[in-house]
Amino acid sequence: MRGFPNKGYVVRSIGLALLLASSAAQAQTKPAAPSPSGPKLSIEGSVRARAEGIDGQFRPKVDDSIAFVSLRTLVAAKLDWGDLTIGGELLDARGYGEGHNSSVKASDINTLEPLQVYASYKLHNVLGKKDSLAMTAGRFTMTFGAQRLVARADFGNTFPSYLGGRVEYRTKAKDELVLFWTHPVTALATSMDDIIGNRVQLDHVDTGTVFFGADGNLADIGHKVSVGGYVYRLAEQDRPGYQTRDRRLVTFGLRLRRAPAKGKLDVEGEAALQRGRTRLTNAVTDRTEYSVHAGFVHIEGGYTIARKWTPRISAFFDYASGDGANPGYGRFDSLYGARRADYGPASLFGPVGLANLVSPGIRIEAKPSKRFDAMVALRGLWLAERTDTFAFTNVRDKSGASGRHAGTEVEMRLRRSLIPDRLRAEIGAAYLAKGRFLTQAPNAPHTGDARYGYADLVFKF
Repeated sequence: MRGFPNKGYVVRSIGLALLLASSAAQAQTKPAAPSPSGPKLSIEGSVRARAEGIDGQFRPKVDDSIAFVSLRTLVAAKLDWGDLTIGGELLDARGYGEGHNSSVKASDINTLEPLQVYASYKLHNVLGKKDSLAMTAGRFTMTFGAQRLVARADFGNTFPSYLGGRVEYRTKAKDELVLFWTHPVTALATSMDDIIGNRVQLDHVDTGTVFFGADGNLADIGHKVSVGGYVYRLAEQDRPGYQTRDRRLVTFGLRLRRAPAKGKLDVEGEAALQRGRTRLTNAVTDRTEYSVHAGFVHIEGGYTIARKWTPRISAFFDYASGDGANPGYGRFDSLYGARRADYGPASLFGPVGLANLVSPGIRIEAKPSKRFDAMVALRGLWLAERTDTFAFTNVRDKSGASGRHAGTEVEMRLRRSLIPDRLRAEIGAAYLAKGRFLTQAPNAPHTGDARYGYADLVFKF
């Protein structure tokens, strides 16, 4: 299936979604009583200031040392008429201090952007008592599961957003099913001059790309274990002035989780397969398509000690396929997922992610008080395929002579609430001890081990 480049199709699709919502509302089993006081307006937001820096760069052709200061402001407003909601959110993400040869990109800078503009209608008692069916149309953000493939992750300075529609069904037992059909939104500006200048430029709806699918979850199948599954479809198509790799991917997977609890063992597992076709680059001259055979696995087990600090100790293992010598294309594509929760800080850092990765590790978390928590993690890093680029580093040895060992990553994070629900401080650091691959590959920068640190201050209103 190809993407749909017709802009009128988008408008008609949103109009159809709103029409369906209106028709369903008329057929609602139990109509909601109108609010006697009229619509309710709510406004909330946050301002985050961050300073971060990296030394011992692992990316080729990028400055060895980079310092970056960012300011992210979010303001969200909702107008509620009972079950009908009109919502919007404004994002202003700015950065200062980066140079032309830094790794800062469009996903770090996005000034005065309407991140969300949507209408949503909720039905009740559709198939059972106390269930609900919510229909949303417009521009919105999304998060599914553990955020590995679709996420609105808080660590980054900006968020992926989509134009389209989605339907969410939830039962009294909190089982849920989400169906969605969208066009991803491309963040602008993209040139380094515009990024450094914090230029105000509205994002572009990528009508040449369609992203749709289904995600479901059973909240408790017994012993407080939840099970979920998903199918996502991504189809790209070149358009004038914008070239793609023409990815046409289907990703289907399963996940299982038992949430951490005092004195209890917890477990999490997720696995996905990816099939379809893609080109290797987005060059105009690249017309060769390859069959995709890729996948990933995440396994984690932990135990929370029933003590005052409630320390949790966990071990985990990640595997994501790379592109090897076999026919076809084998590098896993993590779509619109986030990396912070599993793989360490992103932004100026972020060498690790779901691509060409074999990585076991351990993590220790503790909460000394209601207002303070801490985390330390250690993971080893190897390549699944020695001839492919390692994870998100852009370092590659096509001959495979540099081996598979990429190194060891250590990270820590401290968070403290200064004013409950209003002001929070966070500091973190990461160290990448480079292994043979990241020191001997032909394009590996000879800059020593990578050191990264950041400090955040977040105010909510």
